[in-house]
Amino acid sequence: MDQGFNLEDIAPIAVLMDELRSEDVQLRLNAIHSIPTIALALGPDRTRDELVPFLQDSVDDEDEVLLALAEELGRNFEEYIGGPQYAHILLGPLENLSAVEETLVRDKAAESISKIAAVLSTVQIEEYYIPLLKRLSQGEWFTSRISSAALYPPVYPKATPAVQEELRKGFAALGADDTPMVRRAAARWLGSFVKNLSKHHVLSDGLPVYRRLQSDDQDSVRLLTVEDLIVIAQQLTPPEVKEQLLKQIRHSVADKSWRVRYMAATHFNELAEAVGTELVREELIGQYVQLLKDNEAEVRTAAAGQIPGFSKLLEREVILARIVPCVRDLSHDTSQHVRAALANQISGLAPLLGREATVEHLLPLFLHLLKDEFPEVRLNVISKLETVNGVIDIELLSDSLLPAIIELAEDKSWRVRQAIIEYIPLLATQLGKPFFDEQLGNLCMSWLGDTVFSIREAATINLKKLTEVFGVEWAKVAIVPKVMGMGQHPNYLYRMTTVQAITTISPSLTLPIVQAEIITPLLQLAEDPIPNIRFNVAKALEILAITFGNTPEGTEFVKQRIIPALEQQKNDGDADVRYFSTRAVQKALLVLDKSG
Repeated sequence: MDQGFNLEDIAPIAVLMDELRSEDVQLRLNAIHSIPTIALALGPDRTRDELVPFLQDSVDDEDEVLLALAEELGRNFEEYIGGPQYAHILLGPLENLSAVEETLVRDKAAESISKIAAVLSTVQIEEYYIPLLKRLSQGEWFTSRISSAALYPPVYPKATPAVQEELRKGFAALGADDTPMVRRAAARWLGSFVKNLSKHHVLSDGLPVYRRLQSDDQDSVRLLTVEDLIVIAQQLTPPEVKEQLLKQIRHSVADKSWRVRYMAATHFNELAEAVGTELVREELIGQYVQLLKDNEAEVRTAAAGQIPGFSKLLEREVILARIVPCVRDLSHDTSQHVRAALANQISGLAPLLGREATVEHLLPLFLHLLKDEFPEVRLNVISKLETVNGVIDIELLSDSLLPAIIELAEDKSWRVRQAIIEYIPLLATQLGKPFFDEQLGNLCMSWLGDTVFSIREAATINLKKLTEVFGVEWAKVAIVPKVMGMGQHPNYLYRMTTVQAITTISPSLTLPIVQAEIITPLLQLAEDPIPNIRFNVAKALEILAITFGNTPEGTEFVKQRIIPALEQQKNDGDADVRYFSTRAVQKALLVLDKSG
């Protein structure tokens, strides 16, 4: 055997080759993810000469393996081949991956090429990147042309003026391609490309491409141009926008395809900010009203989501004259999704209109939406009451608020019940203690007996938050007696809820309350016939020991009441009870050691 032959030199790449030929996809995936390790073992020279060419030929595989390869090559892989001066070598395998059929693989390959472009020198770009871009842009198969669109923006700022001109022409050709998928890619990347252009070139090169795509016969292309429109508008002055883009804005908002109008509605606030207040008041307000009255519910839903943001750009009188009538119509919309979107946003108008106008115009709509048959609409109004409370007194709403809350609290969908529970502490802050005690106190307790565990759990967290809002003395009178009373219930679920409520609420209470009201009934539950309750008592005692064991009075309390009970539980017949009580004793003793 040749003495100069070293088995260690050949091993890493041979192992990789073997694993990449394996029948098992997972093995091949693992092999791809181990490429950086193999590259380190081989060293920069052999990685460049052997590993990268091998990877370049390895594009005939499952899509998930190719996706992993495209990702690995974009993770600063140039460090393994000798640094940025060799980074162009990685373009070979990535070029092959940019032309495969699977979209995810192509997108990831294009993303990795863009990352490599960031470390290439001007010479490398002209010698390797631009030829690659031309090959992909003029590829016979449309997949490579799609990938090429993403590769123009990252390289444009680093190219020389002559090359920049070629790039602008190349991108324009993609925008006029025969294949709709290629035009879609051009529309998707036009915004990023235009950001790099000078003002002169935006007008001379960017705009013609945008106009062609914006009037494309495929709505899947046109809908992507809405974001391009915003980018171009940001590059131009308001007079230039009015001169160059007004026609296109009108076309997008009134497009025959609802999907394009939906995109225009979704991005309307960004567009309004980009074009400037003068054009908003002259032109866009009319376009916006058109979207709010659109015959497609999806478009009205998207437009309703933009109401407060767009109204900020308008004067109060204009909001009252143009926007509020539309809001009134939307509150009676036939689609529940439109009403839900409106309910989520309508409160944002209150600070803009001020107290009097809110009471006159918005209050009737709040009250109407609070009586809506669809739970999500009522929930959305309640969730945003904080914004309204800053403008008008919430008492004005309380008569309608209460029936709405009670209806939601008893809704057949547990998710609706859970959502309203989460808003109760916020409502409590705004409504005040007397109203809460009188109207909502019993409701909060009833949730503790709900048939769904998630509701019972949310109810205990709710009680903890209410204790933080109204104070410990309130909790001592309003919460603790009712919670402890449930500990005597014949149904074990109620007894379990008592234990879990103690575990959650006790850190917010004081030691005297725990000693007087909680510890005795809790220790009685330590002898409950149900093991689940007994080990939850051990968890509750652990929390009490951790919470109160760091003061002299607390230390005494832990020694006298908690540790003896836990020691007794350590001899329980149930394995879980023994485990949790043993853990609780250890934690309690740790706390005592620290405080001692």
